[in-house]
Amino acid sequence: MRRALRLARAAGVRGEVPVGAVAVLDGAVIAAASNRMEHAGDATAHAEMLVLRRAAVVVGGWRLSGVTVAVTLEPCPMCAGAMVQARIDRCVYGARDPKKGADGSVYDVLRHAANNHRVAVREGVLGEECGRLLSEFFQARRRRA
Repeated sequence: MRRALRLARAAGVRGEVPVGAVAVLDGAVIAAASNRMEHAGDATAHAEMLVLRRAAVVVGGWRLSGVTVAVTLEPCPMCAGAMVQARIDRCVYGARDPKKGADGSVYDVLRHAANNHRVAVREGVLGEECGRLLSEFFQARRRRA
């Protein structure tokens, strides 16, 4: 999660919403990314989506069994759906997202009973630090506006 936080901070400096993610397999980081929506002009360029794409290249396919994704913010429905589709084993995240969170904050995607695959979840890892980074980013943005 500390590496994801470093990536999130770098994204914030670039003017992106500060979210970072890493994919871990067998104890090793196999992919890392941060938000790039503004830079890429792509609404799907969330840190989680990018890290899933990069991890798929490393493992040689879309099935990411055995992979844990650590991300600084509770995944949105798009990212959570992609995690379910990719069959990751586990999602570890920092801060809750009361506006778009898909691990029960607003939606329930990761562990929904109707899914053919459920993702194990650990929430709140460095949650205060992750949440503070996001709060400070948006406060600074509002002051500039």
